[in-house]
Amino acid sequence: MPRPTRSTRRKVAVATWRAPRDGRLYGRLAVDATALLAYVAEQRAASGEHVTVTHVVGKAVARAMREVPEAHGRVLLGRVVPYPSCDIGFAVDLGGSDVAPVKVVGADTASVAEIARQLARGAARLRDGADRDFETSSRLARIVPWWLARPLLTLAGFVNGGLGLRAFGQPGFPLGSAFVSNVGRFGLDEGLLAPVPFARAPLYVLVGRLADAPLAVDGAVVVRPQLIVTFTADHRVIDGVQAGGLVGAVRAGLLDPTLLG
Repeated sequence: MPRPTRSTRRKVAVATWRAPRDGRLYGRLAVDATALLAYVAEQRAASGEHVTVTHVVGKAVARAMREVPEAHGRVLLGRVVPYPSCDIGFAVDLGGSDVAPVKVVGADTASVAEIARQLARGAARLRDGADRDFETSSRLARIVPWWLARPLLTLAGFVNGGLGLRAFGQPGFPLGSAFVSNVGRFGLDEGLLAPVPFARAPLYVLVGRLADAPLAVDGAVVVRPQLIVTFTADHRVIDGVQAGGLVGAVRAGLLDPTLLG
């Protein structure tokens, strides 16, 4: 029987998550991806960057956060405190055995091509072992005993996620004000992301698989490429009103990506 793969993410997950009990708000968005795919192709040709659907979703989420500022905050000492900038974290695959985040600062004002460029650079640093923060936090995760990991992550949640200070090999606000990942490339139609408590990000976005589906267009049923995006929100920060505003803004940006700037 093969030995189970050990990874930093798995150790942190075990030390971080308890049985689900906190308030979460979940949402699902299915959109006609025809215009989105055309926009991705145009951006690739114009910029030379490997722009993907995930980059556009991240940009749409950043713009939505800017349009709904009530959702753009984290809980600190019993209060919702706004973030100083609209940063979006993206999950990067490190070869199938581990994942790590790359944060794009000011994603609401960055172009989709610039987001793709920053992510490519960050992913290259991670895969080359040249990301100092990730290497430091990974080393700490490997050497810290399991019984000490949970209290250390609680402290990291206050320092990194709450105060926004660099510590424990993590930058301030390590996942930004929202975190985006993609399971569609693994063949999953959709899913829901589990929040990482110490990061205190109020919104987690998961991009599902692109697939043809029957859609109603101008009163007729046609087959179009469809993208499913799901949301997991901190219900202390985001309620139904904010969720509706966020999802509406993301929907508009994906149906017509030229609106994203």
